[in-house]
Amino acid sequence: MTAVVRRLRMLALVPLLLLALAAPAAAAQPAAKPKPNAGIVDIYTTLGYQNGTAAGTGMIINAAGEVLTNNHVIRGATDFKLVEVSTKRTYTATVVGYSVSADVAVLQIDPVTKVKTIKPGNSAKLKVGQPVAARGNAGGRGGVTVAKGKITGLNKQIVASDDQGGSETLTNLIETNAGIEPGDSGGPLLNAAGQTIGMVTAGTNTFRFQTTATRGYAIPINKALGVVRLIENGVSTTTVHVGPTAFLGVSIQDVQGGVMVQAVLSGNAAETAGLAPGSVITSLNGTTVGSSADLQNTVLSLVPGTTVSIGWTDAAGVAHTGTITPVAGPPQ
Repeated sequence: MTAVVRRLRMLALVPLLLLALAAPAAAAQPAAKPKPNAGIVDIYTTLGYQNGTAAGTGMIINAAGEVLTNNHVIRGATDFKLVEVSTKRTYTATVVGYSVSADVAVLQIDPVTKVKTIKPGNSAKLKVGQPVAARGNAGGRGGVTVAKGKITGLNKQIVASDDQGGSETLTNLIETNAGIEPGDSGGPLLNAAGQTIGMVTAGTNTFRFQTTATRGYAIPINKALGVVRLIENGVSTTTVHVGPTAFLGVSIQDVQGGVMVQAVLSGNAAETAGLAPGSVITSLNGTTVGSSADLQNTVLSLVPGTTVSIGWTDAAGVAHTGTITPVAGPPQ
C-alpha cells in the first residue's frame, strides 16, 4: 500500500501567486556521542519568481561545506540563507545538484569556514521499534525542535506532495511516529547514539476520535549519501541534475494534448520565442511533451543559453514551431 503524505517544507506565498559514524574511539574507551545539533542548518529560501519564501533544514556533510537537504526544500529558490544552528553563523549558498525523483539536493555554503558536520550512522542496520529523534526547523521558527519516537516501518513507499503542486513517488523509506512538522524537511533522523540514520522528507497527522496518529518518513542516510556521490561526480544523468537549471519563464497546467501556458514572465525566454497565455506546448528539443512531468524532464536536460526547438499551438489552436533559448533559473 502506498501512503499519500505531505512534504515538510514551510512555505509562505502571497495570495496572488500563480501558481537528518562516529569516529572510531581508542580501544579502551567507548565512542563519543555526537553533539545533537552539530552540522544542522536552518534553510531559508526566497522564491523570487513566485513572490514567496520557504523554510526547511539541512545537514553539513563535510568540511568543504556541502549541505545535504531535500530537493523540495530548494525547489524554486532564487536565494538562500543558511544558519548553522550550533554556532549561529549565517551563510549564503549555491546549488551543486539535485535529484527530483530521489528528493535529494546538495548545496555549497559560502564562505567556507571551520564548520561542524553530522555523524552518519548505518541505515542498513535499522530495526522496527528502535528509538529515534527528528531534529529540524519546525514551523520555520529557527533553531532546532526535537521530535522523539520509534521506527514503525522500513522500506515504505509514499506519494509525497507539496504546496506548489509537485509530487513524487518515494521508495525504501523509514517510517516513524515522531511528531515531525513542516520545516523539518532535510533535517536528521537520529538513532539513540546520536548518529544520523535518515533525512526527514515527509509526514502527515491524521485526526480520528480526538487523537492524533502521526506518520513521518525519512530517506535512509545510506541512500541519500549515494545520491550525493552521484552529484559530486559532476555529470548530469536521467535522475540527477548538476549545475545551473534551464528556465523557460512560464507557469503551466496539464491539459489534453500537452502543457498549457498559464502565464509568461515578461522579458524571458518563452515570451521571446512567441508563447503566450493559452499556448499549449507540445514538444521541446525534439521530445514530445504530453504532461508537465515530460516538460520538467526535458527542461532538466537542457543547458542554459543553448537554443533548442519548441512546438506549440496557440490559443486559437494553430500549430507553431520555433526556437527557444532558456536562461539559468531556479532549481526544479
